[in-house]
Amino acid sequence: MTVREELLKVEGLGVDFRTEAGVVHAVNDVTFSLHAGEVLSIVGESGSGKSVTAMTLMGLTRSPNTTVRGSAKLADGTELVTASTKELQRIRGSRISMIFQDPMSALTPVYRVGDQIVEQIRAHEQVTKKAASDRAVELLRRVGIPRPDERAKSYPHEFSGGMRQRVMIAMALSCSPEILIADEPTTALDVTIQAQILAEIEDLRRETGVGVLLITHDLGVVAEVSDRVIVLYAGRIREQAELGELFKDPLDPYTWGLLGSIPRVDKDRPGRLPTISGAPPSLLNPPEGCKFITRCPHRFDACTTEPDLHASDPGNVRHLDRCHLGLDDKRRLRLVNGSVGLPGMDIDQTAEAAQ
Repeated sequence: MTVREELLKVEGLGVDFRTEAGVVHAVNDVTFSLHAGEVLSIVGESGSGKSVTAMTLMGLTRSPNTTVRGSAKLADGTELVTASTKELQRIRGSRISMIFQDPMSALTPVYRVGDQIVEQIRAHEQVTKKAASDRAVELLRRVGIPRPDERAKSYPHEFSGGMRQRVMIAMALSCSPEILIADEPTTALDVTIQAQILAEIEDLRRETGVGVLLITHDLGVVAEVSDRVIVLYAGRIREQAELGELFKDPLDPYTWGLLGSIPRVDKDRPGRLPTISGAPPSLLNPPEGCKFITRCPHRFDACTTEPDLHASDPGNVRHLDRCHLGLDDKRRLRLVNGSVGLPGMDIDQTAEAAQ
């Protein structure tokens, strides 16, 4: 197995927001690493802390009411958490770039897209405007935008959603960053355009060796492009594993619920999509002990204490989860009618039993 360079090491990252209602514990004790040429996906429901984690790495959550703990270091030892505003301005765009969830909001509506890419290039490199313009056109061509020399003169509203997302990818790659953060890059796109965007990210990863941190709630997207997966819930890592391990041998009940929510092509379509019962806890006042305790059908006395992130299987120390259940119990309880899920998620069976 080839050992790839570690581009980013995050240890004990925590983010709190002080509000009028109290302190929101948005991210708590998140630890992971990202390597060159790797796609690391962070998944979870809305409000689990995915985007806050990514934006904190970019320095975009800083404010007088924000407290950030822990460490996030680049390969050369540069600390992102304590970096000055000037240092972050130098790093953003050149060493770490981000594709935002809504490209229409991320692009300036009154400037041509080519000019916006040129501006980023010239902010980080001493090149002429002509050279930067030529590179912007080439980047647009590279991400699949037809007639890039003409389209570089267009405004964001003149592009479709998928094409705007391609512009965002071109801009993110304009200075050859080491790390690319993609925050829900396929949200609100139809499945055909989704597939094209994912293929583009995969090609760029393979060609340039960029490390990709992919933020998503779509496990179908995760299965398509990821090498490793982190499952977040209530600001904490619930499970962390190689892609194949997570889908083949999921060990945390919350992960079972996520996997059980995916429609199956090998089964009859249910009347309603299966869902995890209840709702994520308030991050202002999370429950004591396991944060999934209020929604987990397998809870027991030990769950009133917070479980550590640990390797349930001693033979696979890279596969971590946060659940008190023993390994044998996990592998037995995760199966509901022959499929991974949580009891009560099989809508058709529940309705049938009630008749």
